[in-house]
Amino acid sequence: MSFLSELIEAVRGVGLANVVAAGRYTVWKDRLDKRHRSGPGAAGEAAGGRWVPAGRPTGMIRTERGARFAFERATVDVGFLAADLVRVAWEPVASGDAPIPTDAPHPADEPIPYTLARGLGAWAPVPFEAEERLDAWALRTDQLELRLDRATGTLSFLDAGGLLLREESPPSWRGEESRHEARLAAGERLYGLGEKAAPFNLRGRAYTLWNRDPGGAYGPGADPVYLNIPTYAGLHDRGSYIVFYENYRRSVFDLGANRPDVAEHRFEGGALVHYFAPGPLDRALERYTELTGRPPLPPLWALGYHQSRWSYYPAERVRRLADDFERHEVPVDAIHLDIDYMDGFRVFTWDRDRFPDLPGLAEELRQKGIRLVTILDPGVKRDAGYAVFREGLEQGVFCRLPDGSPIFAPVWPGWCAFPDFTDPKARAWWGSQYPALLDAGMAGFWHDMNEPATFVGWGDPTLPTATRHSMEGRGGDHRQGHNLYGLLMARAGHEALRGLRPDRRPFILTRSGWAGIQRFAWNWTGDVRSDWASLAQVVPMVLGLGLSGQAFTGSDIGGFSGTTTPELFIRWLQLGAFLPLCRAHTVKNSPDQEPWSFGQSCLSIAREFIRLRYALLPYIYTAAWEAHEHGWPMVRPLFWPAGAPGGQAEGAAVAVAEPIRDAPDAFLLGGALLVAPVVEPGAKSRAVEFPPGEWYGFWDDHVHAGPGRVEFPVALERIPVFVRAGSVLPMEPPAMSTARRKGDKLSLHLYVPSRDGVWTSALYSDAGDGYGPSRVDRFTVRRAGPRLTVDRETNGRHPWPYAHTELVIHGARPSRAVIDGEERTLEAGRSMGLDEFRQMILELP
Repeated sequence: MSFLSELIEAVRGVGLANVVAAGRYTVWKDRLDKRHRSGPGAAGEAAGGRWVPAGRPTGMIRTERGARFAFERATVDVGFLAADLVRVAWEPVASGDAPIPTDAPHPADEPIPYTLARGLGAWAPVPFEAEERLDAWALRTDQLELRLDRATGTLSFLDAGGLLLREESPPSWRGEESRHEARLAAGERLYGLGEKAAPFNLRGRAYTLWNRDPGGAYGPGADPVYLNIPTYAGLHDRGSYIVFYENYRRSVFDLGANRPDVAEHRFEGGALVHYFAPGPLDRALERYTELTGRPPLPPLWALGYHQSRWSYYPAERVRRLADDFERHEVPVDAIHLDIDYMDGFRVFTWDRDRFPDLPGLAEELRQKGIRLVTILDPGVKRDAGYAVFREGLEQGVFCRLPDGSPIFAPVWPGWCAFPDFTDPKARAWWGSQYPALLDAGMAGFWHDMNEPATFVGWGDPTLPTATRHSMEGRGGDHRQGHNLYGLLMARAGHEALRGLRPDRRPFILTRSGWAGIQRFAWNWTGDVRSDWASLAQVVPMVLGLGLSGQAFTGSDIGGFSGTTTPELFIRWLQLGAFLPLCRAHTVKNSPDQEPWSFGQSCLSIAREFIRLRYALLPYIYTAAWEAHEHGWPMVRPLFWPAGAPGGQAEGAAVAVAEPIRDAPDAFLLGGALLVAPVVEPGAKSRAVEFPPGEWYGFWDDHVHAGPGRVEFPVALERIPVFVRAGSVLPMEPPAMSTARRKGDKLSLHLYVPSRDGVWTSALYSDAGDGYGPSRVDRFTVRRAGPRLTVDRETNGRHPWPYAHTELVIHGARPSRAVIDGEERTLEAGRSMGLDEFRQMILELP
């Protein structure tokens, strides 16, 4: 695209005034950045460009949680937070012959624990052994062993059986920069780092961790984008692990791009602190999310279908949209209002001409079972007549320049100030603005532009690095505050909503974030292009986010930027129906992108898949509860550990077959469903890699044995979906919204395994919102020869929410059924009505 074409597109997109402002701002920002140290290498160049290594280890002393090791030019504290979670904190020292400090001060720039849910002092003491050997020092719990080589300083992490999981070299420093390396095992795969438009296996490339708006559209290969997380999982033949670097400065993770067998982690500044948890991955994620926080249980309506575009207005357009869902008999739970609902893009306002009675509109939709979700941007318009701006200015809550004056940058409203969310006062002030929209009936909030993003003519579209942040009163600049901005904006919103509506669960959808974002918000994958390559990128990206701790995520159905096609929309919707966030969204001035926008045949398919999502809500809600309880992603890789609850039979091998380590286009939703979306145009077939076990075709009950690869024919009306044998899959009649569920019937689908073994399933129930009683019904399926036993255990005070329960048996026609000691008759040999049984025994032919 030529410069003139780009300029014309920019004027169309943001307006001439903002294009001019962006040019002025960029020139000024460049000058300011040049006067302020920024970017990897600047501090090192000032120091002469020489990397200073930690040197050789010189001694060890035992500490309460582990040990402190002295090196010639560094110390490292190794401390167990749990038997399978260890913290490693490096610090350079000035001289090589300094004695081992017994009470060393923390580094001056030790990370403020924004990312941590539990302070380090909140972890119980861990029993461990310390051993001094001729060649190494060793620290050992019953689940993890660390060895530090006396000659080289290499730090090795081993599992309880003595298998080597990870091997790290001592770091080096150059000015403020630090560099830390780990050796990669042969065949090791690496997954995570948050939101990466990259292959599922990240190995072999380098990635920048610096939250960035890619500019209205992006596709595979763009790096970085909105939400980076310095956490990744390693998987190789000896086992698996998760490592998390608690450093929010800009960094580059070279995962074998420069040297194929080395992962190099290079940080612009800050302390070098990281955590290690050994696998299996379900247990490691539990530890990681115990450290950085578990996601709160969402309101049930958030798991319904969401409709969005840039933008639905005026109010009559929104009413017509709601009526169209009813007319076309398509379920929906939320309609999102993009920036054009605001008064001149002023945050926490609405346009009284376009929406003369927003509270009345919200109430009308609520009566139909539909919620309104409104977008919020952090930029506050510089306007003396705007109360939010005046208050922020008076209270001193905006980010500042080094001279103490507020910084202004152009965004949608024009020149804006930006709240400093690293200041507790600013977070409280921001939270105090939500009642303006809550009182108007808004049910949820959508945080956008919070990298933070600004309009620029070129370069990094954010605030200058010289921007001053409070950092909880310690003081800092934008090199420290940038990656935290979206996380702390979400924290401010979440804490406000918990206080303002204590009987409701907050729903916040964020574009940006950092480690720990799962405590406060869902995310979506931003402004993806409407093309097939971007559709194919969704599964690797969602899987990577899940393995980074972010369980609740999704992608704009149909793609955001560009014009989708009927086939692309349907394939994207078929995938989105099985993701945590199921939302259609599209760019301004694009054709309509609703389920009925592509003709009757596409509407029929779209309706069927949205209705299927609503039928599966008992199962999907249970997967959301598992994420809340354990930190597990709802969307899981095919190599998810076999022994995890909801998984395969007890005693199944945990070895991961080679093909499913790299499967980038299929996933597990919860423990029972395997989903294989179609991501190529005109596809007539697609191959599916099955994990170990037996898998029933969801549509036809045909059984397929794993591990193995099978090619399936596909038509536009279907994608391959499978159910793990041994599962109890709960389903209910689909309603037009979660608010209109009748609770009159639940079907428990039992998929009979052909092999002996034990499987577990669960069903979580509560009121769908709030913090009242809940219940968990656990089903344990045991097969021993011709006898199949299903035991049910119930915990919790919430009453059973269904008037009628039906058992549907797949894969067998039992000759006899005994429920709680009473013989029962099967209808058509495979179904029957149930009460709240405790044990069921089926005699199989």
